Amino acid sequence: MKDNRLRAGIFLALGVALIIVILAGIAIGSVSIPLSELLRILVSPFFKLAREGVPDTWQTIVLRLRLPRMLAAMLVGSALGLSGTTMQGLFKNPLADPFIIGVSSGASVGAAAAMLLGLAWTKAGAFAIPLAAFAGGMGSLLLVYSLSGSGGRRSTLSLLLAGTAVSTFLGAVVALLTFFSGEQLQQVVFWMMGGFSGRNWKHVLSMLPWLVVGSALIIWHARDLDALSLGEEQAYYMGVNVEKVKGRLLAAAALLAAAAVSVSGLIGFVGLVVPHAMRLIGGPAHRWLLPASALAGGVFLVASDLLARVILAPVELPVGLVTALVGGPFFLYLLKKRKVT
Repeated sequence: MKDNRLRAGIFLALGVALIIVILAGIAIGSVSIPLSELLRILVSPFFKLAREGVPDTWQTIVLRLRLPRMLAAMLVGSALGLSGTTMQGLFKNPLADPFIIGVSSGASVGAAAAMLLGLAWTKAGAFAIPLAAFAGGMGSLLLVYSLSGSGGRRSTLSLLLAGTAVSTFLGAVVALLTFFSGEQLQQVVFWMMGGFSGRNWKHVLSMLPWLVVGSALIIWHARDLDALSLGEEQAYYMGVNVEKVKGRLLAAAALLAAAAVSVSGLIGFVGLVVPHAMRLIGGPAHRWLLPASALAGGVFLVASDLLARVILAPVELPVGLVTALVGGPFFLYLLKKRKVT
């Protein structure tokens, strides 16, 4: 009962924090928008009378620029939080992250190749790079999965080793593509650092279906993930179809990570720090840990995006740089606290 009250309080706090950081992210910028006017603009699509007296430029800034950017950051953060929690449960390692099986490296290869080929300037526009990144990430997963199989079984160790090998090789390919990027060097490097500049409603809508499908599959197997966290043999004796469930969870986690990378570029520490922090606060049960990590990931990434825009305004920092600067020391603090307790 005490644990339930604690977790309900955590969910409430995270929900309030998410609303606050989203409103702050929309209101704060080169053009500041008062909260009262912001709320009017947000309800204006449903109540046209709310638009009266509000400058058109403010409506454009809120509804077409900042709101979709904040929602994209929230969705990406939630996807990385869920993916990280799943990976840590599967590999029985709180230091695992969504990119441990080479998804990030595969996505980087796809995105860098698209940039070098000039696909970003074709009619496909902003979708060329995300599609190439998504295809690269999922292609990397398929390669890792095929290399790690032996007799129809795939141990977590073999998956980890195959993922490390593929990730290292693809990392070298990315370095080679970057070396030959020429005029596209700045674009490639900025994508590698991650960010949400220029993200719009199309990116939000492209991310949403993958998040819904991936999170539903993972949460459906929350109890199985609890069993797998104890070890594959223990999970088998608890009635879990280990290979099937492990394959589904791995695919869903990689799907979320690839979808997130395709929208934001490479953003680290979210899938590593957030699940670890939530586990320390509320315990390891995945029925609560998964949704809590999704909420906390959204809060963390929206807040990081806000910091990226305001710290050196009008210069905008890459969000991946902010998450590393904030998440790195925080993670070290969590590790120290864990040793003390």
